[in-house]
Order: sequence, then C-alpha cells, then structure tokens
Amino acid sequence: MVRVLARTPLTPDIITWFGFVLILGAAALIITGHPFAAGFVVLAAGYFDILDGALARHIGRVTPFGGVLDSTLDRLSDAVLLLAILVFFNGETWLVLLVFLAFVSSLLVSYIRARALNAGLEPGRGIFTRSERIIVLALGLLLSSLTNALVIALAIIAAFSFFTAGQRLFSAWRNQKSQ
Repeated sequence: MVRVLARTPLTPDIITWFGFVLILGAAALIITGHPFAAGFVVLAAGYFDILDGALARHIGRVTPFGGVLDSTLDRLSDAVLLLAILVFFNGETWLVLLVFLAFVSSLLVSYIRARALNAGLEPGRGIFTRSERIIVLALGLLLSSLTNALVIALAIIAAFSFFTAGQRLFSAWRNQKSQ
C-alpha cells in the first residue's frame, strides 16, 4: 500500500489528517448508537495511522512537524472517541469515571514518553501503547452488542495504560541512574 501511495500526490500529513477525519466519523457513529460500525471505522483509521509514518519513511519525508502533527491528532482522536463513548453511555456516573481513567492513563503513556525523550532519557516501549489501545477499543465497539464488552475494553485500556505509564516512568528513572 505504501508503494501505491508513494506514486500519488498524497503526503504523509494528508494521510494523517484522513485518519483523523475517519475518527470523527467513528465518533459520530458511536454517538448515534452504531458502535459496531464505529469499530470498523476505528480499525480503518488505525491502519491510516500506521500508513502515514510508513509513507514518510518510504519517500524520505520524515519531518519533526509530521511527528508533532501525528502525535497531536492521535491525542485528539483518543479524546474524541472517549467523549463520544461518554455520550453513548448517557452520563452514568461510574462509566464517566471509567472513561476518565482510560483517557488520563492514555495521555500519561504518551506524556511520559515525550517528557523522557525531551530530557534525554529512554522511556522504553511498555506493554500497552496506542496501537494496543486502539485495537482493544475497536474490539470493545465491535463486540458492544455483548453485555459489557465496551466497559471491559475501557477497563483494560485504563489498567494496562496506567501500568505502561509506570513502566515508562521506571525505565526513564533507571536510565537516568545509569548515565
């Protein structure tokens, strides 16, 4: 697919924006009560999130701004999807808390990585990065007709993201001690 895209006028940044537009569509599907369809759209958007970087590397157009744009739209995508799920859950208090925990933990994983790298420390990968979060969320949406599948997916995202944030923080700390 990357070779095909490399022969078009599409840039990695356009692919990034297209993935974000797909996420907006998935959010609209969630809000309107179509989580199963949203699950497929989230998976498609995840595919484009992989393609943008692969295309940039393939055509030699990896830029600092492209990385910033990709990271920014990834965070916005997470927020939009979780906000749509809040609307879908109709404000039930414990579910609002669960979505909040999934959101905060997801942000921490990315934030710790960015801050550690900025400080010259290696944060490590961790076991549950954005790719895993997207897959689990998509599965939760796809299986949402089953009792509590989306709730279980959000709980997995929150728990494993907090764990991964801890892994990255520990890795950065350990890396600092060895310098």
